[in-house]
Amino acid sequence: MQRPTIHHLTLSVTHRQASADWYRSLLGDATEIEREGPGWKRTRMQWPGGLVIGLTQHFATASTDVFDHSRVGLDHIGLECASADDVREWSAHMDSIGIEHGPIEDAAYGWAVTARDPDGIAVEFFCPKT
Repeated sequence: MQRPTIHHLTLSVTHRQASADWYRSLLGDATEIEREGPGWKRTRMQWPGGLVIGLTQHFATASTDVFDHSRVGLDHIGLECASADDVREWSAHMDSIGIEHGPIEDAAYGWAVTARDPDGIAVEFFCPKT
């Protein structure tokens, strides 16, 4: 049996459209499909390279709720970069479109730069050191 890879990631968000706008601004145009069910509505975004992120707004969630990485569940999203130069390019791209982000980190195991989406979910551009 082949070990699976992650096919998609679906995030619970407070404002689906604001989150979709943010991810589109950061990552570029995506194919988008809307879906809804009892008590929720989702935007499924797929980028040309295959990345798929779903953004689900649960109507029972208070609009003032915020993400907390210290609770059980998701800590952050890590998006792979091919090189440290790619990490620097993502940092420059975020500067150019006005997305706040942290410094470029040079850790023992890789390079990274991290921003937070409208709900405070960390999105990290990461290149491992090999």
